[in-house]
Amino acid sequence: MRDYYKRLVNFIAIMIAVAFEALSYGYLWYTHYSVLIDHHIGKHFYRRGNWAMIGLYILVMVLLTNAFDGYKITYMRLRDIILSHVPSIIIANVIGYIEICLTGGIYFSASPLVLLCAVQIVFIILWAYLTRRIYVILYPPRELLLIYGKYPYEHICDKLNERKDRYNISGKISIDEDMSEIESLLLKYRAAILADLPDERRNSIIKFCSANSIRVYVTPKISDIMFRGADDIHLFDTPLFLIRNNGIPVDKLIVKRAMDIVSSLLGIIILSPIMLIIALAIKLYDGGPVFYTQDRLTKDGREFKIYKFRSMRVNAEKEGARLAAKGDARITPVGAVIRQLHVDELPQLFNILKGDMSLVGPRPERRQIADEYADSMPEFDLRLKVKAGLTGYAQVYGQYNTTPYDKLKLDLIYIANYSILMDIKIILLTVKILFIRENTEGVDADQKTALKK
Repeated sequence: MRDYYKRLVNFIAIMIAVAFEALSYGYLWYTHYSVLIDHHIGKHFYRRGNWAMIGLYILVMVLLTNAFDGYKITYMRLRDIILSHVPSIIIANVIGYIEICLTGGIYFSASPLVLLCAVQIVFIILWAYLTRRIYVILYPPRELLLIYGKYPYEHICDKLNERKDRYNISGKISIDEDMSEIESLLLKYRAAILADLPDERRNSIIKFCSANSIRVYVTPKISDIMFRGADDIHLFDTPLFLIRNNGIPVDKLIVKRAMDIVSSLLGIIILSPIMLIIALAIKLYDGGPVFYTQDRLTKDGREFKIYKFRSMRVNAEKEGARLAAKGDARITPVGAVIRQLHVDELPQLFNILKGDMSLVGPRPERRQIADEYADSMPEFDLRLKVKAGLTGYAQVYGQYNTTPYDKLKLDLIYIANYSILMDIKIILLTVKILFIRENTEGVDADQKTALKK
């Protein structure tokens, strides 16, 4: 019943936001743009015509907001909700302006839509704040029982503790304890998180929780992620799953490559002025080379030269390869700015055009770092079934210093569930993470790779 009303609160909040966006645009359309079109063009919009213009605007707004995960307000941070809605509002109003100009056949002033955009953003900020406040009051943090195995579980506790507005780990028990004691605690807490448990014991707990309507959070194993991309096979009356393990199918690869070529060409043309300014800034600062090349791995372990704007001092890795650390002294002042804005990686558009990389895919790693990860995680090479990407599932949902094992899981989720729509969603979400500082933070000073000591 709790979940039923929580979904209802979420639905009502979404409807309020959508209603405001529809009414505000509708008001502007009826009082301004439809009048201009009637006056200048002689086109008259009747009931259905007006509804079609407003309906198309709202459809675009809803699709964009959903792609940015803006409607997942029950568990997202206030900052993330706002950063999901603001790009949606801006893009939807740009598309709305194009729609109006095409309908009227001339260019109209965009000032009213700019004002509308500002009003909608202010409303969404207030709406997000009030919605989160109401939600926190109605639904206090969920009490969780942590059931752990032989592997360290502190990292999952640390991450959940960052969201004390949502979760509270108020009990812990080892999987080695008697099953009757574990079941007794599960009935008490009504929610549990299973952290890297042996398959047999984990299955027993999940079945018990299912029978007793107990919520379960599970840290997935590699095999769990592979099952998510399995096909249902109905050859006979016994269910059968097929896991192909071939990466992305060839028909989807053709479409993906076509999208890479078009997007990289457009990106190079549109962003060339910005890239020229960055190049001048780097050159004027210390006179060193503008670009930085490095051997990286892509599909099937093939090495290629990756292009980046140089953000560190010359000969920064004379003592060996290592990831950038927090407050890394090797980063130049110009480099700090371009890394913060994520524009140091713009030259990789040329890598995409050449075919070494894709717009979306796993992060391209250096061989020595990848080999070190593979020593502790033999499955790490599974991510090489697809081309490396400028952005990707792990880059969007993870951070620069996310552990390699968690990044591997995120990359495998992408490969197992690949679709063109997923690529488009990741590209849109990349816009959002440009404003999130945590995604640019380096590893700790005592780390050369993202592996925790």
